[in-house]
Amino acid sequence: MTVKKTLLSPRRAPIAAGLLAVALFLSACTSGNSGDTNNGGTAGPASSGQAAVTVSIEPANGKNISPATPIVVKASNGTLTEVTVQNTAKHTTVKGQLSADKSTWTSSEPLGYASTYTVDVHAADSAGKTVDQQGQIATVAPAKQANPNLIPAPGAVAQTGVGVGQPIVFQFSYPVKNKADVEKQLSVVSNPPQQGSWYWIDDKNVHYRPKEYWQPGTTLTVSAKIYGVDFGNGVYGAEDRTETYHVHDSWIAKADGNTEQMQILHNGQVVKTMPISMGKDATPTHLGPHVISFKAETYHMDSCTYGVCKGDPNWYSSDEKWSERISNDGEFVHENPHSVGAQGNSNVSHGCINLNDENAQWFFRNMGLGDVVEVTNSGGKPLPVWDLYGDWALSWDQWQQGSAIK
Repeated sequence: MTVKKTLLSPRRAPIAAGLLAVALFLSACTSGNSGDTNNGGTAGPASSGQAAVTVSIEPANGKNISPATPIVVKASNGTLTEVTVQNTAKHTTVKGQLSADKSTWTSSEPLGYASTYTVDVHAADSAGKTVDQQGQIATVAPAKQANPNLIPAPGAVAQTGVGVGQPIVFQFSYPVKNKADVEKQLSVVSNPPQQGSWYWIDDKNVHYRPKEYWQPGTTLTVSAKIYGVDFGNGVYGAEDRTETYHVHDSWIAKADGNTEQMQILHNGQVVKTMPISMGKDATPTHLGPHVISFKAETYHMDSCTYGVCKGDPNWYSSDEKWSERISNDGEFVHENPHSVGAQGNSNVSHGCINLNDENAQWFFRNMGLGDVVEVTNSGGKPLPVWDLYGDWALSWDQWQQGSAIK
C-alpha cells in the first residue's frame, strides 16, 4: 500500500495525527511535497489541471516475500530522482536499474532471506515539485534451505563427457512438497534440440531424459532457478545453479541371454562381440536398458549392501576387476575368472554380466558414465525406474506421466 504525507497547517493537527496512526499501522513512512501543503494528503498539482506525482512500491504487502521477488518502484505523473534500498542489518545497498524514462526502478540482484530492507524514494513532477516516500520490505525466513545437487557431478565428467543414455538428476537436500512450483524452475536446454521431460522418482529426486537417447555431440545446459522458491513445509530453495554437460560418441552394448554374447556398437556400428555370462535363474539380470553410473579398476562387491547378507545362499563378498555399475542393486559389468568356462554358453552370475580379463579391460577402456547396456532375454524383470537409472525402462508416454506439471 502506498501512503503519502503532506505538510499540514496547525488547525488540522488532529487529522494529521490520525493519518500518522494509520501510517504507522501499515508499516510505511509518509510522503511529502515541497509545493502546496493544504491539499488533503496528496502531492500538490504541478500546475492547474495536472495531477500530482505519486509513488508506488511493490510488492505492496512488504512482508514474508520471496528474496527472488524484485522490488519495483514506480512514479506516476512524474519521474524518479533517487531510489535507495538498504539492508537494515548489514547496511548494504541493493543494486537496481532505472528505466529510460525514469518512471520505474527495479532491483537487479536478489535479496537475502530473513532480512528487512528500507526503501527511500524521491520523485518530482515536470514543475519541480517533489515527493519523498519511504517503505519497508521484509523477506521470508525459511525453516530449511534445500540445495540442488546434480548427478552426475559435473566435475566428474568434465573431461570425458557423458554417454547418450545419461539422465540428468537433481537431488534436493530436503523433500519437495510443491513439486510443480519447483519443476517450473528447472530446465535442460539441448543443442541440437531434443524433446525431453522430468520425472519425479520420489520427493527428493527428479530425473530428466529425452524421448530417445541423446544425439552424440549434444551440449546440455542444465539450470535450477530455485532461490526463493517455496518447496513447502517451510523449505525454500538455497541457491540457483547452472551447469553444462557434453555428450560424447554413442557407445551401446547389447547383451543377449539367448546367445550369451554382447555386441558393442560405436555410433551405431558393431565394433566388438564378446562372450558373456549373466545372472542365473535364481538371480537373473534385469531386462532393458541400463546406464553406467560408476567404474573402478578394482571394486569390492558385497551383496549385503542391497540386503543379501552372510548366511543367505546368494551372499557374496569379493574384490572384482574392471567393474562398471549398471544398476543400484548390485549389477555390474566386470571381469570374473571363475565364470570363464560358462561365458558364451550359460548364465551363472548373481546378476552381473561377467567377462574374461581381456574383454573386461577392453570394455572398461571404451565404455563409461552414461553409456548404455541393453539387456535382452535374461529371464529377469524389467529394471525398475527407481533403480538409479531405470529411466529408459518406461515408454515415453509413461515417462511424461511422472512430471508434476500437468
